[in-house]
Amino acid sequence: MRVASFAAPPAIRSSQGQVMGISSTDGKTVVNPASNQYENCLRCHGTSTGKLAKAIYGYLPVWAVAANDPLNIIPQFALVATSSHPVFHDSNSPYPQPSLRANMLNFDGVTVGRSMGVRILCTDCHNSDDNRESGGAGPSGPHGSIFPHIFERRYEFSQAGAPGTAITNLFPNPSLSAQGGTSGGPYALCAKCHDLNKILNNSSFSEHARHIQDGFSCSACHTGHGMGAQSGTISGQRLVNFDLKVVAPNGAVPISYNRTTNSCSLVCHNYSHQLQATVTTGTPVRRR
Repeated sequence: MRVASFAAPPAIRSSQGQVMGISSTDGKTVVNPASNQYENCLRCHGTSTGKLAKAIYGYLPVWAVAANDPLNIIPQFALVATSSHPVFHDSNSPYPQPSLRANMLNFDGVTVGRSMGVRILCTDCHNSDDNRESGGAGPSGPHGSIFPHIFERRYEFSQAGAPGTAITNLFPNPSLSAQGGTSGGPYALCAKCHDLNKILNNSSFSEHARHIQDGFSCSACHTGHGMGAQSGTISGQRLVNFDLKVVAPNGAVPISYNRTTNSCSLVCHNYSHQLQATVTTGTPVRRR
């Protein structure tokens, strides 16, 4: 029977009823039947040894801070993660989220969908590109998508020929459309839940507009799941991490980020970024 309504996250969808899952606590205990959607996903995306990273699945960043098994999503969403999208647990961020919408947007990028609660589902990001839950006519669930990683909407990853060099997939003045399908902007997946116009207002980070207008993807600075490990130089607050395929160290100083001073130490797109000692509202130090 066609599913017409859906339980609130993280409950498993009725079409997945009576399937087994794996506990997020230890990644080993079988949960039969699974009560949460993510438990079913953890059968393959947790501690399983059969996980593979292949180019055919889509571009895969190498994060500066990562656990021993970067394909194991359990540490990335765990309660002890410095920050994560609220899949395994309710949002516990101590920082305001000014860009967060009250409701997710449907595929047209305008019509409001489900209310933004304290949890989200794996299928809020990984889903058919025409699923009914987001206003489409196709099946709901990660059955297939026109986008890599079975993303529901378009999401471009920043890429470079070598760490620190020019980023090759720039989108000058990119469309900020949240629309699905081939008409969506390069950050349409993020725009489903986040108002990109508010991000352009630098309401949460003083350099957001500069980077977005230059065409750099969220992926250069943010991990999509959560922080699966901790580092003394990258706290992981607000999902800040760095793709080591894109950024390089700035001399002998480790790649680092200081939220208090809104500054980084790294080399990206042929620019050297330097940590600031104090908060600055002017142009950050960037040298070729």
